[in-house]
Amino acid sequence: MKISRPRGTRDFLPENTRLRRFVENRMRDVVSRWGYHEIITPTFENLELFTLKSGEGVTGEIYNFSDKGDRELALRPELTAPVMRMYVNEMQATPRPLKLFYFENCFRYERPQKGRFREFWQFGVETIGSSRPDADAEVIALAEEMIESVGIKGDLRVGHLGIIRHILKELEAEQQTKIMRLVDKKDDTGLDDYLEQINASIELRNELFELVSITGEDAIEKARQIVGDIEELHKFEELTQILDAYNVEYSMDFGIARGLDYYTGMVFEIYASNLGAQNQICGGGSYQLIHLFGGGDVPSTGFGLGFDRIMEICELEPEQKKEVVLVATDDTRLDAIGIARELRRKVPVYLDIMKRNFKGQLSHANNIGARYVVIVGKREMEAGKVTLKDMGSGEQHQLTVEEAREHILKSGW
Repeated sequence: MKISRPRGTRDFLPENTRLRRFVENRMRDVVSRWGYHEIITPTFENLELFTLKSGEGVTGEIYNFSDKGDRELALRPELTAPVMRMYVNEMQATPRPLKLFYFENCFRYERPQKGRFREFWQFGVETIGSSRPDADAEVIALAEEMIESVGIKGDLRVGHLGIIRHILKELEAEQQTKIMRLVDKKDDTGLDDYLEQINASIELRNELFELVSITGEDAIEKARQIVGDIEELHKFEELTQILDAYNVEYSMDFGIARGLDYYTGMVFEIYASNLGAQNQICGGGSYQLIHLFGGGDVPSTGFGLGFDRIMEICELEPEQKKEVVLVATDDTRLDAIGIARELRRKVPVYLDIMKRNFKGQLSHANNIGARYVVIVGKREMEAGKVTLKDMGSGEQHQLTVEEAREHILKSGW
């Protein structure tokens, strides 16, 4: 019976996996150099962790289940809530700010489509403990450098929810949330209908539509004409000054809302071409979540990179080192195992496990495109050496195992 993989999941063959690891490691290198430390959280959590953050309605998008002890659990649909839970459980006494990152798989029960899968990978960063524009700017600049490190130039847009919320401050929290989600979806018609439904004033409507349409270099001055010289606007202005010091290319866009209740201040999104409608590859902002899990009002800033979407447009081609194949005779098979062990301290070595004859081993080395063959024959063993053959040039030399290993390494293999 043939069993297929579950819908919305993928198998990654060796060449796919090699590229994914190459891109992942480039990003890891960047985030580590910025002083961030990796964390790992459980693949499944208590379901309540995600319903507390997003409401009961989120269960329709989650792989949730009851275990044998009738506990309600869920495969993680994202990683921000688990990180906040971990902070409350394990890290409240750790000196702040904390600079953390993760790279893990997540699960969502939704209709699979291009760039969207039921199992997907997220590379994310969270800073915990600073409400300063400096933290916001660092996170944005880090996101940009991570994306650029894999050869992608994104369209970065930055906004601030505190400025939008200033206009909505007289409305109920539930109404503000609904409006934010409509702004996030760019649903002007739906937004206009909802504002009429809740009897919002003409002044509020006009100010809101005018604010969320502001973009460009003079966005701050235009916003100041609408909301006045408020503190949130000063913070946003300071943020842009720090981004300029980072030499980050961005555009201001007060129409970015992110559509989630817990975002409180700065928000940003990064878009890439060649992805169609699903072109957002990164999103984040400053938020308050820790208090939901019993940890007090601790500010945080973070982002998530859509790793699978990045892989769709990434054009990097990691260099693949051709294999070194060790070839032995019937008399020297056991000797070859020890020699392979020595070579493998520095060099990946393929050792035959099919008991092919000498000719068959050489033929296999040729078929897989091996760069070098290390021949372990009876004459070589008597001389205490091996024969190193360059499969490209045909040249071969009798060397000690150590000499063969150093020759392979120096050749730029």
